[in-house]
Amino acid sequence: MITVNTLQKMKAAGEKIAMLTAYESSFAALMDDAGVEMLLVGDSLGMAVQGRQSTLPVSLRDMCYHTECVARGAKNAMIVSDLPFGAYQQSKEQAFAAAAELMAAGAHMVKLEGGVWMAETTEFLQMRGIPVCAHIGLTPQSVFAFGGYKVQGRGGKAQALLNDAKAHDDAGAAVVLMECVPAELAKKVLKLFPVRPSASVRARIATVRFW
Repeated sequence: MITVNTLQKMKAAGEKIAMLTAYESSFAALMDDAGVEMLLVGDSLGMAVQGRQSTLPVSLRDMCYHTECVARGAKNAMIVSDLPFGAYQQSKEQAFAAAAELMAAGAHMVKLEGGVWMAETTEFLQMRGIPVCAHIGLTPQSVFAFGGYKVQGRGGKAQALLNDAKAHDDAGAAVVLMECVPAELAKKVLKLFPVRPSASVRARIATVRFW
């Protein structure tokens, strides 16, 4: 079974790590059989499965259900599940309660959106045994605040994204996912993630999705 330590070893060896989105057991089984290391149960299911206009209406109950489905199909891959909008932003304790439900449903790691202001929550969760994937850059749960699905981190906002990545790294995030950021900025962020000694439980991986 793929674990955080597995990912750390793969990164240290320079091996590629694949992560694909899955919402149900049949596709999860196919991806698992193909050797995909990480399966993301994304709140994008709101648009891809439920026919909604954004990820915002997706509930924790929805995420637990789809996490359970994916967990039934995957035998080896690491399952990463999104904390949905409204289920973790209020307090660290709220985030832990929601994350615990996702872990009980079959997740091996939870993903949360937000920059420096969410780093304290990342630390709170990982200190309690819940690996965290920190999602920065274009965070779809904030799409209306951004004014649409737009590239983030351009110009004077580049330093803010670097600060976001560093804050989550210092807080113990196992994975940092950057979405819709300029390629040059992504390269700068990647330099913040050296491979740590094997004693570390953190994978120190940066996953990049840019348009």
